[in-house]
Amino acid sequence: MRVAYLEDEVAQAEQVCEWLEEAGHSCVHCTRGNEFMSLLRRDSFDLLVLDWEVPDMSGFAVLEKLRDAGHRTPVLFATQRDDEDSIVGALNKGADDYMVKPVRRAELLARINALGRRSGTVRDETPSRQQVGPWEIDRERREIRVNGDPVRLTDKDFELASYLFLNEGRLLSRAHLLEKVWGILSSIESRTVDVHISRIRRSLNIRPEHGYRIRTIYQHGYRLEAVAQTSSAS
Repeated sequence: MRVAYLEDEVAQAEQVCEWLEEAGHSCVHCTRGNEFMSLLRRDSFDLLVLDWEVPDMSGFAVLEKLRDAGHRTPVLFATQRDDEDSIVGALNKGADDYMVKPVRRAELLARINALGRRSGTVRDETPSRQQVGPWEIDRERREIRVNGDPVRLTDKDFELASYLFLNEGRLLSRAHLLEKVWGILSSIESRTVDVHISRIRRSLNIRPEHGYRIRTIYQHGYRLEAVAQTSSAS
């Protein structure tokens, strides 16, 4: 999973990020609340881990702003605040889980994996076949069919389309797509994602009249969505 971590204790943050990366996740770390909010405005993540006491905007204030704006990404608090009012307040405001420092590796990873399973981000098994509208995604044969007819796609176009269909309805940043499709260490510029998205739209004929669209979110990324879910056109 892609994890964004708000923690002002740099040594602890480095340790947690190391644990996450060893477990196969990726981690982006911020030390300040406003910096964290700026990150979320331009990038997308599978999970947010928040400390409460951080400079300029508390983790609780970050949670409030996110939930008030309709941001549904799972949130785990990892904080020294262990009083009942803080725990209940965070959970009532929309936190999905809460753990008290000191953070322990096995517990942290177990809680993160549990949140991933509950949100659908972590799947015990990726479906080998998936039907979305007129598109049938066959991951074993690495083929996508439209109304039963196979469409020729490059390897990257298939992987990108497959990931979009697997995450229907989710807003995915360019950095998120680069990481998942091209690999974390890829040096490909974000314009490459735009080119591939344009090609997928044409090749698979993903258009509003067919019930779905790949919506471009300005300065952020893309979302595959059913047209009936929104009243605006792309």
